[in-house]
Amino acid sequence: MARRLLPTLLLSLTGLLGLLPAAQAAPADPEPAAGPARGETPYPSTDDIDRARARADGKAASVTALEAALTSARADLDRAGRSAEQAVEAYNGAQLALTRARTEETAAAGRAATAEAARAAAVEDAAQLAAETYRQGGGAELSAINALLAARGPREAGDRAAVISVVSRRTRQILDAATDTAAEAARASAAARAATGAAERAATEVGAAKARAEQRLAAQRTEVAAADRRREQLLAELAAARDTTVELERRRREALEEIAAREAAAAARAAAEQAAREAEAAAAARPAAQPPPARPWSAEGAAAAVAFAKSKIGLPYVWGGEGPAGYDCSGLTMMAWRTGGKQLNHFAADQYAQSTPVTYRQLRPGDLVFWTETGRAADIHHVGLYIGDDQMVEAPRAGMPIKQASLWIMGTPDYYARP
Repeated sequence: MARRLLPTLLLSLTGLLGLLPAAQAAPADPEPAAGPARGETPYPSTDDIDRARARADGKAASVTALEAALTSARADLDRAGRSAEQAVEAYNGAQLALTRARTEETAAAGRAATAEAARAAAVEDAAQLAAETYRQGGGAELSAINALLAARGPREAGDRAAVISVVSRRTRQILDAATDTAAEAARASAAARAATGAAERAATEVGAAKARAEQRLAAQRTEVAAADRRREQLLAELAAARDTTVELERRRREALEEIAAREAAAAARAAAEQAAREAEAAAAARPAAQPPPARPWSAEGAAAAVAFAKSKIGLPYVWGGEGPAGYDCSGLTMMAWRTGGKQLNHFAADQYAQSTPVTYRQLRPGDLVFWTETGRAADIHHVGLYIGDDQMVEAPRAGMPIKQASLWIMGTPDYYARP
Protein backbone atom coordinates (compact mmCIF):
# COMPACT_ATOMS: atom_id res chain seq x y z
CA MET A 1 0.00 0.00 0.00
CA ALA A 2 1.19 3.50 -0.83
CA ARG A 3 1.20 4.65 2.78
CA ARG A 4 3.97 2.15 3.48
CA LEU A 5 6.18 3.44 0.66
CA LEU A 6 7.47 6.52 2.48
CA PRO A 7 9.73 4.71 4.99
CA THR A 8 10.96 2.33 2.25
CA LEU A 9 11.69 5.15 -0.17
CA LEU A 10 13.38 7.17 2.53
CA LEU A 11 15.59 4.26 3.54
CA SER A 12 16.56 3.63 -0.09
CA LEU A 13 17.39 7.28 -0.66
CA THR A 14 19.43 7.58 2.51
CA GLY A 15 21.31 4.40 1.70
CA LEU A 16 22.28 5.75 -1.70
CA LEU A 17 23.04 9.30 -0.63
CA GLY A 18 24.93 8.10 2.43
CA LEU A 19 27.56 6.69 0.11
CA LEU A 20 28.33 10.14 -1.28
CA PRO A 21 31.16 12.06 0.37
CA ALA A 22 29.90 14.65 2.86
CA ALA A 23 30.69 18.34 2.21
CA GLN A 24 33.44 19.60 4.44
CA ALA A 25 36.08 22.31 4.47
CA ALA A 26 38.93 21.78 2.05
CA PRO A 27 42.07 20.69 3.90
CA ALA A 28 45.09 22.98 4.01
CA ASP A 29 47.95 22.24 1.66
CA PRO A 30 50.00 19.40 3.15
CA GLU A 31 53.45 20.01 4.45
CA PRO A 32 56.21 18.51 2.40
CA ALA A 33 56.65 14.97 3.44
CA ALA A 34 59.72 14.28 5.45
CA GLY A 35 61.83 11.36 4.61
CA PRO A 36 61.11 8.08 6.25
CA ALA A 37 62.52 7.50 9.69
CA ARG A 38 65.14 4.81 10.12
CA GLY A 39 63.52 1.41 9.84
CA GLU A 40 60.24 2.71 8.25
CA THR A 41 59.04 2.00 4.70
CA PRO A 42 58.48 5.07 2.45
CA TYR A 43 54.90 3.93 1.58
CA PRO A 44 51.82 2.50 3.43
CA SER A 45 52.08 -1.14 4.21
CA THR A 46 49.41 -3.73 3.42
CA ASP A 47 48.38 -3.67 7.09
CA ASP A 48 48.02 0.14 6.96
CA ILE A 49 45.74 -0.11 3.93
CA ASP A 50 43.67 -2.89 5.50
CA ARG A 51 43.19 -0.86 8.70
CA ALA A 52 42.21 2.25 6.72
CA ARG A 53 39.71 0.23 4.69
CA ALA A 54 38.25 -1.27 7.86
CA ARG A 55 37.82 2.22 9.38
CA ALA A 56 36.15 3.50 6.19
CA ASP A 57 33.87 0.47 5.99
CA GLY A 58 32.99 0.86 9.66
CA LYS A 59 32.13 4.53 9.20
CA ALA A 60 29.96 3.75 6.13
CA ALA A 61 28.14 1.01 8.03
CA SER A 62 27.61 3.38 10.93
CA VAL A 63 26.17 6.05 8.63
CA THR A 64 23.82 3.54 6.98
CA ALA A 65 22.65 2.25 10.37
CA LEU A 66 22.03 5.78 11.63
CA GLU A 67 20.04 6.70 8.52
CA ALA A 68 17.95 3.55 8.95
CA ALA A 69 17.38 4.40 12.62
CA LEU A 70 16.12 7.87 11.65
CA THR A 71 13.69 6.33 9.16
CA SER A 72 12.52 3.86 11.80
CA ALA A 73 12.00 6.68 14.31
CA ARG A 74 9.83 8.54 11.81
CA ALA A 75 7.75 5.41 11.16
CA ASP A 76 7.34 4.83 14.91
CA LEU A 77 6.09 8.39 15.32
CA ASP A 78 3.56 7.94 12.51
CA ARG A 79 2.31 4.72 14.10
CA ALA A 80 1.91 6.46 17.46
CA GLY A 81 -0.16 9.17 15.82
CA ARG A 82 -2.42 6.68 14.06
CA SER A 83 -2.89 4.68 17.24
CA ALA A 84 -3.95 7.76 19.19
CA GLU A 85 -6.30 8.87 16.41
CA GLN A 86 -7.92 5.42 16.35
CA ALA A 87 -8.50 5.63 20.11
CA VAL A 88 -10.05 9.10 19.81
CA GLU A 89 -12.41 7.99 17.04
CA ALA A 90 -13.34 4.88 19.04
CA TYR A 91 -14.30 7.19 21.90
CA ASN A 92 -16.34 9.35 19.50
CA GLY A 93 -18.13 6.21 18.32
CA ALA A 94 -18.83 5.08 21.87
CA GLN A 95 -20.16 8.53 22.75
CA LEU A 96 -22.47 8.45 19.73
CA ALA A 97 -23.70 4.98 20.70
CA LEU A 98 -24.46 6.25 24.20
CA THR A 99 -26.43 9.18 22.82
CA ARG A 100 -28.48 6.83 20.67
CA ALA A 101 -29.00 4.44 23.58
CA ARG A 102 -30.20 7.25 25.85
CA THR A 103 -32.58 8.45 23.15
CA GLU A 104 -34.00 4.95 22.74
CA GLU A 105 -34.26 4.57 26.51
CA THR A 106 -36.34 7.75 26.75
CA ALA A 107 -38.53 6.69 23.82
CA ALA A 108 -39.03 3.19 25.25
CA ALA A 109 -39.94 4.59 28.66
CA GLY A 110 -42.49 6.85 26.96
CA ARG A 111 -44.00 3.90 25.07
CA ALA A 112 -44.14 1.88 28.27
CA ALA A 113 -45.91 4.70 30.12
CA THR A 114 -48.44 5.08 27.30
CA ALA A 115 -49.08 1.33 27.20
CA GLU A 116 -49.49 1.17 30.97
CA ALA A 117 -51.99 4.03 30.88
CA ALA A 118 -53.98 2.25 28.18
CA ARG A 119 -53.87 -0.99 30.19
CA ALA A 120 -55.11 0.77 33.30
CA ALA A 121 -57.96 2.40 31.37
CA ALA A 122 -58.96 -0.93 29.81
CA VAL A 123 -58.93 -2.67 33.19
CA GLU A 124 -61.09 0.13 34.59
CA ASP A 125 -63.60 -0.42 31.75
CA ALA A 126 -63.60 -4.12 32.52
CA ALA A 127 -64.16 -3.46 36.22
CA GLN A 128 -67.12 -1.20 35.46
CA LEU A 129 -68.52 -3.88 33.16
CA ALA A 130 -68.12 -6.46 35.92
CA ALA A 131 -70.05 -4.25 38.35
CA GLU A 132 -72.81 -3.67 35.81
CA THR A 133 -73.02 -7.35 34.92
CA TYR A 134 -73.16 -8.32 38.57
CA ARG A 135 -76.05 -5.96 39.21
CA GLN A 136 -77.92 -7.41 36.27
CA GLY A 137 -77.07 -10.95 37.23
CA GLY A 138 -74.46 -12.23 34.79
CA GLY A 139 -73.52 -15.76 33.93
CA ALA A 140 -70.74 -16.63 31.52
CA GLU A 141 -69.94 -12.96 31.02
CA LEU A 142 -69.34 -12.40 34.73
CA SER A 143 -67.19 -15.52 34.87
CA ALA A 144 -65.08 -14.24 31.97
CA ILE A 145 -64.66 -10.83 33.59
CA ASN A 146 -63.78 -12.35 36.94
CA ALA A 147 -61.24 -14.61 35.23
CA LEU A 148 -59.59 -11.57 33.69
CA LEU A 149 -59.66 -9.40 36.79
CA ALA A 150 -58.35 -12.24 38.96
CA ALA A 151 -55.30 -12.72 36.73
CA ARG A 152 -52.01 -12.20 38.53
CA GLY A 153 -50.36 -9.73 36.15
CA PRO A 154 -50.54 -8.97 32.42
CA ARG A 155 -49.03 -12.29 31.27
CA GLU A 156 -51.70 -14.39 32.99
CA ALA A 157 -54.38 -12.04 31.74
CA GLY A 158 -53.20 -12.69 28.20
CA ASP A 159 -53.25 -16.46 28.81
CA ARG A 160 -56.92 -16.26 29.83
CA ALA A 161 -58.02 -14.58 26.62
CA ALA A 162 -59.78 -17.76 25.47
CA VAL A 163 -62.44 -17.22 28.10
CA ILE A 164 -63.59 -14.13 26.25
CA SER A 165 -64.95 -16.18 23.34
CA VAL A 166 -68.04 -17.19 25.30
CA VAL A 167 -69.33 -13.72 26.10
CA SER A 168 -71.36 -11.12 24.28
CA ARG A 169 -69.93 -8.83 21.61
CA ARG A 170 -69.78 -5.74 23.86
CA THR A 171 -68.21 -7.66 26.69
CA ARG A 172 -65.80 -9.31 24.28
CA GLN A 173 -64.65 -5.93 22.97
CA ILE A 174 -63.97 -4.64 26.47
CA LEU A 175 -62.16 -7.79 27.52
CA ASP A 176 -60.19 -7.91 24.24
CA ALA A 177 -59.02 -4.37 24.89
CA ALA A 178 -58.02 -5.20 28.44
CA THR A 179 -56.13 -8.30 27.33
CA ASP A 180 -54.39 -6.60 24.41
CA THR A 181 -53.36 -3.57 26.38
CA ALA A 182 -52.08 -5.76 29.19
CA ALA A 183 -49.91 -7.70 26.75
CA GLU A 184 -48.69 -4.50 25.08
CA ALA A 185 -47.87 -3.01 28.48
CA ALA A 186 -45.83 -6.09 29.31
CA ARG A 187 -43.92 -5.89 26.01
CA ALA A 188 -43.33 -2.16 26.37
CA SER A 189 -42.12 -2.58 29.92
CA ALA A 190 -39.66 -5.30 28.86
CA ALA A 191 -38.43 -3.13 25.98
CA ALA A 192 -37.93 -0.21 28.36
CA ARG A 193 -35.90 -2.40 30.73
CA ALA A 194 -33.79 -3.64 27.80
CA ALA A 195 -33.23 -0.08 26.59
CA THR A 196 -32.14 0.99 30.05
CA GLY A 197 -29.71 -1.92 30.20
CA ALA A 198 -28.31 -1.03 26.79
CA ALA A 199 -27.85 2.59 27.86
CA GLU A 200 -26.04 1.51 31.00
CA ARG A 201 -23.73 -0.74 28.97
CA ALA A 202 -23.12 2.09 26.50
CA ALA A 203 -22.23 4.42 29.37
CA THR A 204 -19.76 1.85 30.68
CA GLU A 205 -18.20 1.54 27.21
CA VAL A 206 -17.85 5.33 26.96
CA GLY A 207 -15.91 5.30 30.21
CA ALA A 208 -13.69 2.49 28.98
CA ALA A 209 -13.15 4.15 25.59
CA LYS A 210 -12.28 7.41 27.30
CA ALA A 211 -9.71 5.66 29.49
CA ARG A 212 -8.18 3.92 26.45
CA ALA A 213 -8.01 7.16 24.51
CA GLU A 214 -6.38 8.98 27.42
CA GLN A 215 -3.80 6.21 27.74
CA ARG A 216 -3.05 6.26 24.00
CA LEU A 217 -2.73 10.05 23.97
CA ALA A 218 -0.44 10.02 27.00
CA ALA A 219 1.67 7.29 25.40
CA GLN A 220 1.80 9.27 22.17
CA ARG A 221 3.04 12.39 23.94
CA THR A 222 5.76 10.31 25.59
CA GLU A 223 6.73 8.73 22.27
CA VAL A 224 6.83 12.09 20.51
CA ALA A 225 9.17 13.51 23.13
CA ALA A 226 11.34 10.39 23.00
CA ALA A 227 11.41 10.49 19.19
CA ASP A 228 12.50 14.12 19.22
CA ARG A 229 15.36 13.31 21.59
CA ARG A 230 16.33 10.26 19.59
CA ARG A 231 16.32 12.25 16.35
CA GLU A 232 18.64 14.88 17.79
CA GLN A 233 20.99 12.22 19.13
CA LEU A 234 21.06 10.40 15.80
CA LEU A 235 21.71 13.62 13.91
CA ALA A 236 24.60 14.40 16.24
CA GLU A 237 26.04 10.93 15.68
CA LEU A 238 25.68 11.33 11.92
CA ALA A 239 27.46 14.66 12.05
CA ALA A 240 30.34 13.06 13.95
CA ALA A 241 30.48 10.08 11.58
CA ARG A 242 30.63 12.32 8.50
CA ASP A 243 32.62 15.18 10.01
CA THR A 244 29.79 17.67 9.37
CA THR A 245 27.48 19.62 11.70
CA VAL A 246 24.12 18.79 13.23
CA GLU A 247 22.51 21.63 11.28
CA LEU A 248 23.84 20.32 7.99
CA GLU A 249 22.64 16.82 8.82
CA ARG A 250 19.22 18.16 9.78
CA ARG A 251 18.87 20.03 6.50
CA ARG A 252 20.06 16.99 4.57
CA ARG A 253 17.60 14.76 6.39
CA GLU A 254 14.70 17.13 5.72
CA ALA A 255 15.60 17.17 2.04
CA LEU A 256 15.65 13.37 1.95
CA GLU A 257 12.27 13.21 3.67
CA GLU A 258 10.83 15.70 1.19
CA ILE A 259 12.11 13.62 -1.75
CA ALA A 260 10.63 10.45 -0.23
CA ALA A 261 7.31 12.22 0.47
CA ARG A 262 7.04 13.39 -3.15
CA GLU A 263 7.74 9.89 -4.46
CA ALA A 264 5.25 8.34 -2.01
CA ALA A 265 2.63 10.92 -3.04
CA ALA A 266 3.16 10.06 -6.71
CA ALA A 267 2.71 6.37 -5.94
CA ALA A 268 -0.40 7.07 -3.84
CA ARG A 269 -1.96 9.16 -6.59
CA ALA A 270 -1.22 6.48 -9.19
CA ALA A 271 -2.92 3.91 -6.95
CA ALA A 272 -5.97 6.17 -6.57
CA GLU A 273 -6.18 6.70 -10.34
CA GLN A 274 -5.94 2.97 -10.95
CA ALA A 275 -8.64 2.20 -8.37
CA ALA A 276 -10.92 4.81 -9.94
CA ARG A 277 -10.43 3.36 -13.42
CA GLU A 278 -11.18 -0.14 -12.13
CA ALA A 279 -14.33 1.07 -10.37
CA GLU A 280 -15.53 2.81 -13.53
CA ALA A 281 -14.85 -0.29 -15.62
CA ALA A 282 -16.72 -2.50 -13.16
CA ALA A 283 -19.67 -0.12 -13.16
CA ALA A 284 -19.75 -0.10 -16.97
CA ALA A 285 -19.69 -3.91 -17.08
CA ARG A 286 -22.66 -4.30 -14.75
CA PRO A 287 -26.17 -4.50 -16.27
CA ALA A 288 -27.95 -1.17 -16.36
CA ALA A 289 -29.94 -0.65 -13.19
CA GLN A 290 -31.81 2.16 -11.56
CA PRO A 291 -29.19 4.08 -9.57
CA PRO A 292 -29.97 4.84 -5.95
CA PRO A 293 -31.28 8.34 -5.36
CA ALA A 294 -28.40 10.75 -4.83
CA ARG A 295 -28.37 12.94 -1.77
CA PRO A 296 -29.02 16.61 -2.51
CA TRP A 297 -25.80 18.55 -3.03
CA SER A 298 -25.14 22.22 -3.57
CA ALA A 299 -22.02 24.08 -4.62
CA GLU A 300 -22.87 26.80 -2.10
CA GLY A 301 -22.97 24.33 0.78
CA ALA A 302 -19.66 22.76 -0.24
CA ALA A 303 -18.05 26.20 -0.59
CA ALA A 304 -19.27 27.12 2.90
CA ALA A 305 -17.81 23.89 4.32
CA VAL A 306 -14.44 24.55 2.64
CA ALA A 307 -14.37 28.17 3.85
CA PHE A 308 -15.16 27.05 7.41
CA ALA A 309 -12.39 24.43 7.41
CA LYS A 310 -9.82 26.86 5.98
CA SER A 311 -10.73 29.45 8.62
CA LYS A 312 -9.77 26.97 11.37
CA ILE A 313 -6.23 26.34 10.11
CA GLY A 314 -3.80 26.89 12.97
CA LEU A 315 -6.24 26.01 15.76
CA PRO A 316 -5.16 23.15 18.02
CA TYR A 317 -6.25 19.54 17.76
CA VAL A 318 -8.66 18.97 20.67
CA TRP A 319 -9.84 15.46 21.49
CA GLY A 320 -13.62 15.41 21.03
CA GLY A 321 -13.46 19.06 19.98
CA GLU A 322 -16.37 20.68 18.17
CA GLY A 323 -15.01 24.24 18.44
CA PRO A 324 -14.67 27.04 18.66
CA ALA A 325 -11.26 26.69 20.36
CA GLY A 326 -10.24 23.45 18.63
CA TYR A 327 -11.40 20.28 16.88
CA ASP A 328 -10.56 16.66 16.28
CA CYS A 329 -10.74 15.25 12.75
CA SER A 330 -14.43 14.31 12.64
CA GLY A 331 -15.42 17.28 14.79
CA LEU A 332 -13.90 19.63 12.19
CA THR A 333 -15.65 17.98 9.23
CA MET A 334 -18.95 17.79 11.15
CA MET A 335 -18.94 21.50 11.96
CA ALA A 336 -17.73 22.45 8.46
CA TRP A 337 -20.67 20.67 6.87
CA ARG A 338 -23.08 21.97 9.49
CA THR A 339 -22.14 25.39 8.14
CA GLY A 340 -22.76 23.94 4.67
CA GLY A 341 -26.27 22.85 5.64
CA LYS A 342 -25.72 19.11 6.30
CA GLN A 343 -25.97 17.27 9.61
CA LEU A 344 -23.21 14.72 10.17
CA ASN A 345 -22.41 12.74 13.30
CA HIS A 346 -19.23 13.34 15.27
CA PHE A 347 -17.76 10.00 14.18
CA ALA A 348 -15.71 9.47 11.02
CA ALA A 349 -17.18 6.03 10.18
CA ASP A 350 -20.72 7.40 10.48
CA GLN A 351 -19.83 10.37 8.29
CA TYR A 352 -18.90 7.98 5.51
CA ALA A 353 -22.15 6.03 5.98
CA GLN A 354 -24.12 9.31 5.90
CA SER A 355 -22.50 10.38 2.60
CA THR A 356 -22.50 9.21 -1.01
CA PRO A 357 -19.36 7.24 -2.01
CA VAL A 358 -17.35 8.67 -4.93
CA THR A 359 -14.00 7.85 -6.53
CA TYR A 360 -10.84 9.92 -6.58
CA ARG A 361 -11.59 11.10 -10.12
CA GLN A 362 -15.01 12.34 -8.99
CA LEU A 363 -13.75 14.40 -6.04
CA ARG A 364 -15.09 17.93 -5.64
CA PRO A 365 -14.13 20.54 -3.05
CA GLY A 366 -16.07 19.82 0.13
CA ASP A 367 -15.96 16.04 -0.27
CA LEU A 368 -14.59 13.91 2.56
CA VAL A 369 -11.61 11.55 2.40
CA PHE A 370 -11.14 8.67 4.84
CA TRP A 371 -8.42 6.29 6.08
CA THR A 372 -8.66 2.93 7.81
CA GLU A 373 -6.00 0.43 8.88
CA THR A 374 -8.16 -2.62 8.14
CA GLY A 375 -9.78 -1.61 4.85
CA ARG A 376 -13.24 -1.83 6.48
CA ALA A 377 -15.45 1.27 6.47
CA ALA A 378 -16.57 0.46 10.00
CA ASP A 379 -12.96 0.91 11.16
CA ILE A 380 -12.35 4.34 9.61
CA HIS A 381 -10.16 6.32 11.99
CA HIS A 382 -9.36 9.57 10.15
CA VAL A 383 -11.20 12.02 7.90
CA GLY A 384 -10.18 15.18 6.07
CA LEU A 385 -12.05 17.72 3.96
CA TYR A 386 -10.96 17.98 0.32
CA ILE A 387 -10.42 21.53 -0.97
CA GLY A 388 -9.16 20.82 -4.53
CA ASP A 389 -5.78 20.44 -6.27
CA ASP A 390 -4.99 17.29 -4.27
CA GLN A 391 -5.12 19.28 -1.03
CA MET A 392 -7.24 18.88 2.09
CA VAL A 393 -7.77 20.51 5.49
CA GLU A 394 -7.40 18.15 8.43
CA ALA A 395 -7.05 18.03 12.19
CA PRO A 396 -4.15 15.56 12.11
CA ARG A 397 -3.51 14.38 15.67
CA ALA A 398 -2.86 15.51 19.23
CA GLY A 399 0.01 17.95 19.43
CA MET A 400 -0.40 19.16 15.83
CA PRO A 401 -2.56 22.09 14.71
CA ILE A 402 -5.28 22.00 12.06
CA LYS A 403 -3.53 22.41 8.71
CA GLN A 404 -3.75 22.27 4.96
CA ALA A 405 -1.98 19.16 3.72
CA SER A 406 -1.42 16.99 0.69
CA LEU A 407 -4.21 14.51 0.00
CA TRP A 408 -1.49 11.84 -0.05
CA ILE A 409 0.14 12.65 3.28
CA MET A 410 -1.09 9.35 4.76
CA GLY A 411 -0.90 7.39 1.53
CA THR A 412 -3.84 6.64 -0.74
CA PRO A 413 -7.15 7.36 1.02
CA ASP A 414 -9.28 4.26 1.50
CA TYR A 415 -12.64 5.97 0.87
CA TYR A 416 -14.04 9.15 -0.66
CA ALA A 417 -17.58 10.42 -0.11
CA ARG A 418 -19.83 13.44 -0.73
CA PRO A 419 -22.06 14.63 2.18
